[in-house]
Amino acid sequence: MTSKQAMSSNKQERLLCYNGQVLVFQLSKGNFADKEPTKTPILHVRRMIFDRGTKVFVQKSTGFFTIKEENSHLKIMCCNCVSDFRTGINLPYIVIQNNKKNNVFEYFLLILHSTNKFEMRLSFKLGYEMKDGLRVLNGPLILWKHVKTFFFISSQTGKVASVSGNFSSIQWAGEIENLGMVLLGLKECCLSEEECTQEPSKSDYAVWNTKFCVYSLESQEVLSDTYIIPPAYSSVVTCVHICATEIINHQLRISLIALTRRNQLISFQNGTPKSVCQLPFGDPCAVQLMDSGGGNLFFVVSFMSNNACAVWKENFQVAAKWEKLSLVLIDDFIGSGTEQVLLLFKDSLNSDCLASFKITDLGKINYSSEPSDCNEDDLFEDKQENRYLVVPPLETGLKICFSSFRELRQHLFLKEKIISKSYKALINLVQGKDDNTSSAEEECLVPLCGEEENSVHISDEKLSDNFQDSEQLVEKIWYRVMDDSLVVGVKTTSSLKLSLNDVTLSLLMDQAHDSRFRLLKCQNRVIKLSTNPFPAPYLKPDEIGLEAKRVKLTPDSKKEKSFVCEHPSKKECVQIITAVTSLSPLLAFSKFCCTVLLHIMERESGNCPKDRYVVCGRVFLSLEDLSTGRYLLTFPKKKPIEHMEDLFALLAAFHKSCFQIMSPGYALNSMKVWLLEHMKCEIIKEFPEVYFCERPGSFYGTLFTWKQRTPFEGILIIYSRNQTVMFQCLHNLIRILPINCFLKNLKSGSENFLIDNMAVTLEKELVTLSSLSSAIAKHESNFMQRCEVSKGKSSVVVAALSDRRENIHPYRKELQREKKKMLQMNLKVSGALYREITLKVAEVQLKSDFAAQKLSNL
Repeated sequence: MTSKQAMSSNKQERLLCYNGQVLVFQLSKGNFADKEPTKTPILHVRRMIFDRGTKVFVQKSTGFFTIKEENSHLKIMCCNCVSDFRTGINLPYIVIQNNKKNNVFEYFLLILHSTNKFEMRLSFKLGYEMKDGLRVLNGPLILWKHVKTFFFISSQTGKVASVSGNFSSIQWAGEIENLGMVLLGLKECCLSEEECTQEPSKSDYAVWNTKFCVYSLESQEVLSDTYIIPPAYSSVVTCVHICATEIINHQLRISLIALTRRNQLISFQNGTPKSVCQLPFGDPCAVQLMDSGGGNLFFVVSFMSNNACAVWKENFQVAAKWEKLSLVLIDDFIGSGTEQVLLLFKDSLNSDCLASFKITDLGKINYSSEPSDCNEDDLFEDKQENRYLVVPPLETGLKICFSSFRELRQHLFLKEKIISKSYKALINLVQGKDDNTSSAEEECLVPLCGEEENSVHISDEKLSDNFQDSEQLVEKIWYRVMDDSLVVGVKTTSSLKLSLNDVTLSLLMDQAHDSRFRLLKCQNRVIKLSTNPFPAPYLKPDEIGLEAKRVKLTPDSKKEKSFVCEHPSKKECVQIITAVTSLSPLLAFSKFCCTVLLHIMERESGNCPKDRYVVCGRVFLSLEDLSTGRYLLTFPKKKPIEHMEDLFALLAAFHKSCFQIMSPGYALNSMKVWLLEHMKCEIIKEFPEVYFCERPGSFYGTLFTWKQRTPFEGILIIYSRNQTVMFQCLHNLIRILPINCFLKNLKSGSENFLIDNMAVTLEKELVTLSSLSSAIAKHESNFMQRCEVSKGKSSVVVAALSDRRENIHPYRKELQREKKKMLQMNLKVSGALYREITLKVAEVQLKSDFAAQKLSNL
């Protein structure tokens, strides 16, 4: 709650409300009116809270601050609540003046923390006393007027500065969102020459020579001087309260209320008066806004005559008035979640509590310090009052939740709009359609696949390379419905080598009633199945790995061709890219269509990724297709897998678990027995490495692949509906495995894990070999430098004796002898270095051979 300052009758005492509490500041030890200086003054603070049970204010806690200013006259100037720029939290403050000798005045700004500890936030000295227009703003920042100039000092700078605007008075000062700290006041205007030729009256001069302006303290410039308050009101407005601000067409528009010397409360909206209320008392001096909940807003006006009144904001009528008050505070004193007004009557302060007061929200909440008889009607009223205390906070909480929900919905709608426009532009570009996106819409478009923000224009020729024809790369597209998932698969050509890190299959939903595209959340998987799972029988496992690595490293094309001929399984494989998405959100549409987009990222020789986009086709699905069982994945008893697309859908949608099985003492000959006899598996003829489980119960439909690397080690991959089925399979498997058998879960997948391991070992091998070549290159460079020097010397000698051919032959023989001597020099590497390098090469080659052997067995 925003705190408000109030003054008591004693000048050395100030009251303030903060978070439903009443803070009482008192400067003890000496009276300000006395001529004798105070000795060791102490600033006391008391926190008072309202007890609804006893209906009185009780003291919660106390604190004090010793001011180390001896022989000084101290005075409390003001107190309020402002935010600290360090934390942004509203905290109470108090400003104290110290009257020193020789007309030197020192000012202190103290901040009170929740622990009742005071912090000296700002202190400065002036050669005069601050009397007019003292305000403390967020920061904290102190603003005051001296003679005809306004000055301010901030806790961030600690230096006194003047306001450059020629203001005659300031009616409001505060912080506006996106504008910072601003001032609203009257500024003198210079009349033109034509206006100066006339002799206006004093009243006309006062009206037309000044205007209201909004001034920024940060930029030191006038933000606006229109749409605020008409010049006709400039001479009568005494106080202003800003209700709302907004910027329309780079122009600041303000809604505010103002108090006038004619005892009026006027509402202005964008410089135009909207409502007027004639106040019941004279000399209004301050106005505060009170929100009592349920949409009831009141303007509480205070008067110099110690009176106050409340005005409805809705109809600008006086709702209540009070007389003989000492101060008026607005806060949530009873903890209901809404605001109430606290009226303290004259002579209400004593040493213990606030004696004479009234708390009301001008509705159901009414507390008074006056004694009243307790009867049954009062008890009934207390129950009704408690009900009204509970309902408003709940209403406020619901309003806040609904407001946050609306903001979140708008944010999500904006994100969806931006993504839809981006995909629409991409699809139009891929399909060769004219893009009718306006320039304003293009500003909302974002890069699709990791492009940099500062992208350059791409020519049509380059676009034609990036967007490939689907007939070149895609052989077939299919889709199946399994449980609550929609599985879409794309079969690519065998020449396209892909991994999960280099490919993305996206589904863009094209709604019939809207031209926008909606990106569906998908889970991708790259499936590679070989039609010949068995390697050549004449190659041993270690020879396979060694030869596989050597073929990849050698530049000899003949050797590579012969090796490929020995392994036809490397070419006879099927590659499928799948995307699995949830079907439940799509069932809200009776019919829907999805565009299948394949994004391929290729790495060229320079390791620079190159993006390629392929529009594979469209997927059409309706509720009628689902009800008739079309595209629905089922398992007939006669033939479990009728189409290979059903198998790929299972591999894509099922939970995949990969295990490495090692048996140091016994051969793993029982694995195929377990698959074929215990699990009742059937081998898929098209892909013999895949086993389909036909065992009744929860096992039915589970898929297995078993790849035996050595007689004692292999990799088992289980594709199950859920993890429960996977654990059942493992529990059944443990019963038939040999003793001392180990199972290791390969979380990253066997193939990707081994490929990464192979790449790391090859990289280490190349680094080691490069160290050997660098040592030899060092000796070769030294030898070449010596040869170049000898060539230079010989060329100089030959040029000098070119006219004497008979002397050329001896020098030529001398040059040949020098070259022969150079060739006979020691260019060998030291034995220690050679042994160290060869040892490292042998170690890394052994590791890379082992990795290649494992990878070739997959």
